[in-house]
Amino acid sequence: MDIVPPKKRSRMMAGIKGKNTKPEMAVRKVVHAMGFRFRLHRKDLPGSPDLVFPRLRKAIFVHGCFWHQHPGCRFAYTPKSNAQFWLDKLERNTRRDARL
Repeated sequence: MDIVPPKKRSRMMAGIKGKNTKPEMAVRKVVHAMGFRFRLHRKDLPGSPDLVFPRLRKAIFVHGCFWHQHPGCRFAYTPKSNAQFWLDKLERNTRRDARL
């Protein structure tokens, strides 16, 4: 059972960014300063990588700690409400990451 009303939950979830996050922007700034040029969020590639280097045939995924459950990270936690849903979802994310 969710402790937040559906309309408020919808607003909260809509505020979660999938692109141009702070970690992604930091990586882009460093890579650009190193002289590399790249394309962003190519939907025609598996997983829609955050940065793509077409000439080098390389890609970078910038994964958030919560969504990808990085071991030992303080941001990799399980929410207290609707815990089973989140356990299942986060487990699917880590399995998908292992395949990519």
